[in-house]
Amino acid sequence: MFKKFFQKYGVVPLLVAMFVGAGLVVASNAALEFTSTESFCISCHEMGDNAYVEYQDSIHDRNRSGKRATCPDCHIPKEFFAKIWRKTIAAKEVYYHFTGKMDTPEEYEEHRYEMALSVWKRMKANDSQSCRNCHDVDKMDPEMQTEETVDRHTKGFAEGKTCIDCHFAIAHYEPEGELAPEDL
Repeated sequence: MFKKFFQKYGVVPLLVAMFVGAGLVVASNAALEFTSTESFCISCHEMGDNAYVEYQDSIHDRNRSGKRATCPDCHIPKEFFAKIWRKTIAAKEVYYHFTGKMDTPEEYEEHRYEMALSVWKRMKANDSQSCRNCHDVDKMDPEMQTEETVDRHTKGFAEGKTCIDCHFAIAHYEPEGELAPEDL
């Protein structure tokens, strides 16, 4: 079958298919990278006017070390298939933008609980992987922590807790109401 095809058309269609395929791979990767930047995340007014403003008051933006965690560091997984899955789920956020679901600060607040719960559940399910991408538990120096912090970390790790169990609402305001990690 292939022999007849190549005798009739030669290798040009194969070369064209290879170049088109390579182009699609490059374009897809470029799109993934572009949509995984802080500037892209805050280009929608919902995020730029709400989530980003409160993030700017957090320790993840301004701190003594000068190291910043940007939107993608916490909200987009580094692993390829997890990243693709997250991007697929994020399509509903794009839908919300275009349908005006969160056009005003009041509408944003109305959906804060739902958004926070979604992120917290994801972080609980993956053992707070986005935190661990920057924070290495083995590199925590107890000498640089308060005694209370050392006790809480020791107890939490012994109980099998993950970062988000205690460190929720650390980069964004906590939603109004009775939202707590044990609800997960």
